[in-house]
Formats: sequence, C-alpha cells, structure tokens
Amino acid sequence: MPTKKMTKEVFKEVFFDYTTEKDWNYKPDVPAIIDFYADWCGPCKMVAPILEELSEEYGDKIDIYKCDTEVEQELAGVFGIRSIPTMLFVPTMDKNKQPMMQVGALMKPQLKQVIDNELLN
Repeated sequence: MPTKKMTKEVFKEVFFDYTTEKDWNYKPDVPAIIDFYADWCGPCKMVAPILEELSEEYGDKIDIYKCDTEVEQELAGVFGIRSIPTMLFVPTMDKNKQPMMQVGALMKPQLKQVIDNELLN
C-alpha cells in the first residue's frame, strides 16, 4: 500500500477539524504517521523511500501520509512545523495515547521501533 497524500481537507475529515474542534477525533481503526516534508529537503528525500518500504511492509496495519509543507502551509502552521522532516505519530483512539511529534530524519530501525512499540502495541 503506497503512502497517501495529506491535505488540509483530508486532515480535517480523517483526524479532526482544527477550525471547529479542540480534541483529536481520529476515525480510522489503524494508527497513522504524517510525514511533514518539502521537495528541496535533503533529509526528507532520505526518509521518503523508507516510508514507502514501511507502507508496503505494514500494509493495512498503518496509514502513512506525506504532507508537503510548501503546499499545505496552513496545516504545517497548525502544528508549528519549523524544521523538516517532522513526523507526527497518531495512535488509534482506543489506545488512550496522545499523538507524538518527532523532529528530524529517523532511520528504518527507529521508525519500526516507534510503530511496533507505540502505535501497534
């Protein structure tokens, strides 16, 4: 399953409408990762194929989204994205865990550890 494109509209529909709601209302029953990136960012280019691999490996157990901060400036602003890549790890609502933000390029073993221990466990 390839990564998915994140837009402001998708975020408001799937995660929560930050213009009218204050709390997360993540609807899917699988956790998600949102990768905030830009095409000109070297570390972002290093992480992109890793996310594609993980998307294939985990299949329908997790959704991986890519959010181009140059295009989706409002959404990046909502999260105060100042450094890229930044990843937002979103557990399912039944886990009673809050989303976690990680700044910087994570390599595959680190990403797998977060997915396995924080999102799927």
